[in-house]
Amino acid sequence: MTTTVAVIGLGAMGLPMAARLAERFDTRGFDIAQQRLELAAEHGVTPTDSAVAAVAGARAVIVAVRTGEQLRDLLFGDAGLAGHLDEGAVVILTSTVGTDGIAEIAERLDAVGAALVDAPLSGGPVRAAEGDLLIVVGATPAALEVARPVLEQLASTLSVVGDRPGDGQALKTVNQLLCGVHIAAAAEALALADALGLDRERTLEALTAGAAGSFMLGNRGPRALQAYDEGGAAVLSRLDIFVKDLGIVGDAARKAHLAVPVAAAAEQLFLLGEAQGLGELDDSAVIRVVAPTRRSDADR
Repeated sequence: MTTTVAVIGLGAMGLPMAARLAERFDTRGFDIAQQRLELAAEHGVTPTDSAVAAVAGARAVIVAVRTGEQLRDLLFGDAGLAGHLDEGAVVILTSTVGTDGIAEIAERLDAVGAALVDAPLSGGPVRAAEGDLLIVVGATPAALEVARPVLEQLASTLSVVGDRPGDGQALKTVNQLLCGVHIAAAAEALALADALGLDRERTLEALTAGAAGSFMLGNRGPRALQAYDEGGAAVLSRLDIFVKDLGIVGDAARKAHLAVPVAAAAEQLFLLGEAQGLGELDDSAVIRVVAPTRRSDADR
């Protein structure tokens, strides 16, 4: 029997994930935008006219929401999905929403015979379509057994970090602290290189080859160099995502009574970028907060 999977939300990440899942599973999708439903159908996903219709009979339900409040409303609001889930179904949370309230949501799902698989992911739309995501998981062994085939279809790296929903969010919070700091540091370094009159491309090549290199410098560096071009770099991850995620980092640190001054400084750069209207641009555009303009070649 073919497993049925539902994907709620067919946005920048939801659609490529649904398309990838449709290669192996009977995949249904729902989105409030008709255009996204039509695109999903072109990729082998069965569109539905409601989220309730999408989850009927589904063994696994993938949800990508921005906040914990949105997750609670989706599951337990006036038109909540919790009451329409099959016995034994798993809800796979792929978003970074923080640990607050996750244990309570898991308990409420357990009360209706379903389970929460806390599985925040990293990668972006291209890697989602290729099944090349990094997914960190917190879930009971029984729930993970149900979700594993779905997660393995999406992930090249699947790390089970704990047996409780919330463990995945906790590790993703730590991950985002490092990612946000690394992007901000890369932006400062490249802006300084430009201010010192160094060739931008040669500088980036030299830095990535040495001890100063990092994944974020190698990945975001070339896009940061495009940040001043007309239209900027292609948006693979929006700047305002790190406003949200570093806010989650700060909240978690305060509750743990832990100082995170470097993360707090990085958060301020992303907040300034959002305030300057850069929120919808690629997160590498944070370099324009550090250096609003680039030295022209004529100035060299």
